[in-house]
Amino acid sequence: MVGLSLSAKPWRTLRWLVLAPHPDDETLGAGALIAQTAKSGRLAGLVYLTDGSGSHETMPGRSGTLVSSRKREAATAFHRLTGNRNQPPVHLDWQDASPVPPGHPAFDRAARRLTALCRRWQVDALAVTAHHEPHCDHEAAAQLAYAVGKRSKGRLVIAEYVVWALPPTSSSHRELRTAPMLRGQRRLALAAHRSQLTVSHGPGFRLPATRRAMPASDILYLRRAS
Repeated sequence: MVGLSLSAKPWRTLRWLVLAPHPDDETLGAGALIAQTAKSGRLAGLVYLTDGSGSHETMPGRSGTLVSSRKREAATAFHRLTGNRNQPPVHLDWQDASPVPPGHPAFDRAARRLTALCRRWQVDALAVTAHHEPHCDHEAAAQLAYAVGKRSKGRLVIAEYVVWALPPTSSSHRELRTAPMLRGQRRLALAAHRSQLTVSHGPGFRLPATRRAMPASDILYLRRAS
């Protein structure tokens, strides 16, 4: 597959917003995109779909501590990717691992809110996890992004990134490649997500060691017109 470059026209002039299902997906799947667009002044912001509360078992009514920790971790990771704290991430606060389907009032409210953010921040392109990702929240994020794209009536580019899935095929998507990140920058950002890497919150999700070795660049996937 012959790839396009984010450093070339017209891609380098676009203003990007990143939609991540959970805190840590931004680093794993779009860290290089965030770093490159922040450096060039073309990053509009970062939005998280869920509250991250599903990564660990918590006592009834006690999930707020985990949610607060994951939001702090997300802010630190975003700072390490962008080099500034001027615009903290936005959280839509869907319940982790319990996405609402398209057509549900909560889905429509989220689509309206994200559409309004895109207009306010003058977003040209929205990066989101791929539709075929094997996690319900990742799939829901893609559904939400494409719903926002439909509301934009073709004015918004939707680009997919993979976290857990295999890349889509060249017959269905074109590749858009970012510039390489600074050495160690992505690992430093990932280290901010202590809840996903250590026993800081007790038994729960641990990012496999194989996923902690991340490439210097990201590949985004653009759907071909059907």
